[in-house]
Amino acid sequence: MLNLTDTRAFVSRMRLNWSHFKSKLLLKYTLSYILIFLIPLTGVTASVYESAVRSLRTEIEQSNLNQLDQVKRTLDGRITELQEIAGRITYDEHLTSYMVHHDYYGMEAIQTLANYKASSSILQDLFLYFRDDSVVYSYRGLMNLDVAFGSTYQFSQTSRQELTREMNTAIQPVMRPAEQVTINARQESMLTLLVPIKPNNPFPYGTVVYLMKETNLTGMMASILNDFSGSSYIFDAQGNKLTGTSHGETMDRAGLNRIASLSTGIHSMKLDGKQQSVVAVKSETNGWTYVTTMPSHQFFGRVAHIKSLILIVFCLVGLIGIAAAMVLARRQYHPIKNLMEFVKLRSSVNVEAPDSRNEWDWIRHTIHEYSARADMQQPYVRNQCLLLLLKHGKPEDPEIERLVQSAGLELAPGKSLCFSVILTWEELPDPASSRAIVAQLAERFREARFPELGASAYGVDLSPSERFALMVSMSAESDQPVQERVEQVVGAVLSHLGDELRQQLSLGVGTPYDSLGELNQSFIEAATALQFRLMGEQGRVTYFEGLAQQEHASGDAFWLPKKSMLKLEQSLKQGNEAVAAQTIQSLVAEIRGVKLSVSLLRCVCFDLLNALLRTASEYGMTGVMNNIPGFTSFETLEELESRLIELSSLICRQVERKTETEQQSLIENIVDYVDSQYADYTLSLEHIALKYSVSTSYLSRSFKEKMGMTFSQYIWRLRTDEVMRQLVTTSAPLKEIIERVGYLDAPNFIRKFKNETGYTPGQYRKLYAQVNVPAE
Repeated sequence: MLNLTDTRAFVSRMRLNWSHFKSKLLLKYTLSYILIFLIPLTGVTASVYESAVRSLRTEIEQSNLNQLDQVKRTLDGRITELQEIAGRITYDEHLTSYMVHHDYYGMEAIQTLANYKASSSILQDLFLYFRDDSVVYSYRGLMNLDVAFGSTYQFSQTSRQELTREMNTAIQPVMRPAEQVTINARQESMLTLLVPIKPNNPFPYGTVVYLMKETNLTGMMASILNDFSGSSYIFDAQGNKLTGTSHGETMDRAGLNRIASLSTGIHSMKLDGKQQSVVAVKSETNGWTYVTTMPSHQFFGRVAHIKSLILIVFCLVGLIGIAAAMVLARRQYHPIKNLMEFVKLRSSVNVEAPDSRNEWDWIRHTIHEYSARADMQQPYVRNQCLLLLLKHGKPEDPEIERLVQSAGLELAPGKSLCFSVILTWEELPDPASSRAIVAQLAERFREARFPELGASAYGVDLSPSERFALMVSMSAESDQPVQERVEQVVGAVLSHLGDELRQQLSLGVGTPYDSLGELNQSFIEAATALQFRLMGEQGRVTYFEGLAQQEHASGDAFWLPKKSMLKLEQSLKQGNEAVAAQTIQSLVAEIRGVKLSVSLLRCVCFDLLNALLRTASEYGMTGVMNNIPGFTSFETLEELESRLIELSSLICRQVERKTETEQQSLIENIVDYVDSQYADYTLSLEHIALKYSVSTSYLSRSFKEKMGMTFSQYIWRLRTDEVMRQLVTTSAPLKEIIERVGYLDAPNFIRKFKNETGYTPGQYRKLYAQVNVPAE
């Protein structure tokens, strides 16, 4: 008898099963599946016999077509294999005319032919013949043509002279139809394949002759066609019958010609007065046609064997269908239930209970909630993209380009210009006042549009510095001077600020560019202009282009442009190596373009060098200061340019190291993030650089210094270790494991895995898997 515990467990299971059917959606699924079974069943009862014949015929014909296609692939592979052997013979140094005719090396050639003959299981014999020679070579040794094809192999329909002529004239592979061949008083039906060498050469110097037993080909066909009871044939590209099996039924030449010209597919036709089902497959490799024929009455004979079962099947299908409908409905509903439970666990939103509405409606409602929250993250994504563009330019990464486009920051090629504006204010005694200014700027420049000027501005906070940056885009299609239009747009920006903010802020404006990739240069220029403003003056707008007007010249003396020098110093202080190098190159080019006395030229060069040394001194680079003679000992402008770029690179790296010192936990945070997200297939160096607002070059270099390996190597190690762990602890399929760790290209992963471990993943699992692997 069942005890009380067993009874309670049984009742609990019954309640659980019944709870599944409380859902209207599950009930709809169940009824739908039952109808799916009952409607076809009703149709079957209306025409049982006819449907059985048609279904069985289609099944047999399709099976014949599939099997015949397999025959084609198998035999094509064997013939291709023989042609590849001929290709290898062509380039085998042991089988040249000189080697096979040589008294000593001839034995090696014979042995080599024996190895080639042994490499194919369908070969009866293999001969190597050189054009216009009187002998032929095989694995048995050197043989005269009369002996080889007159005594050893006697063809019933082909004379030795005819075969020799074909061996001397064939320029393409030729398969001769099967014919009786007498071999030492024993007759065999054999096929002959002639392959000229060199392959694809209009003037071959020899021919490889293959002899194959017809039973080898027909045996392979029979083994693949299995219990096929009809006839099968193989025709060459010219429609000649090469071989076939007819099971006692013969077909006249006209019938053979008809079926030899059929296209690939299933055909119904009358042959020798009988209705036949004919299946044909044409080879793209050698043009052969593979054909099977079966009398149509055989289909009805097969149906008769299952006739008595139709009634039983008809009775059982209804019950089986209902049971299957319930099982399938529960399986169909199970992912929906899991999705709902997952959303409940992950969602912090108070969503409506699923019992009060259809599950799909509830899921749709929840997705709308998530979509609304995703829209709230859009400003954050745009701010991150703006910081990346302003500080590092536009990286060559398709995913980040897509994010920039989705944030509305992309420029129309050739039709737009962009420039940077930096707004700053004096340090306020009350931090709350500074935060209030940032909040007002963020609200006003979330997306500010100036339609009358064809311009728009997007703002981002540059915390912790007392600065706020704008990316301003405007139309490039205008006859008005660019600088004049920039001033109009800046005037519109000032009006948009309002009187109170306008009096507290100072603005630095960079040069317009036609590409987002150069926005970081405009940002450096805006910072340079801002640094050059009158100290303590509020509400002043400084244009980088206007710095040139503040330069002073004495007579016709030449000196470096002040704005370019300021831009250089600003790019060094921000650690922007690319902009610094480009500015140095432009300054040296400008020096090179004027004629100066030697003394003035050296003064100008030393002024440029002093600008870099001042910045190096500010950052405490004692090594650079101790090596000043090494930087001053230059003879040409090219040498000076090289040393200045080298020095600027050292300074920018020192700036980055200082930034890293100020943020000691940055790389540790990135490593922790990678450790938790490595299974995300979209994870990349560019995405992490965007997320943490650093340059990809800095991140790549810092990551390698921290971990001792590159970013891609680290990701590969994490994913490989996880694959190894799952291989030995789970029975999950390999492809599923590889996709779990974020690697979508399974063949490439397997190849790299074998190169690193010496084993394929399957071999690794066999070697190290536990005896009792828990199923997932």
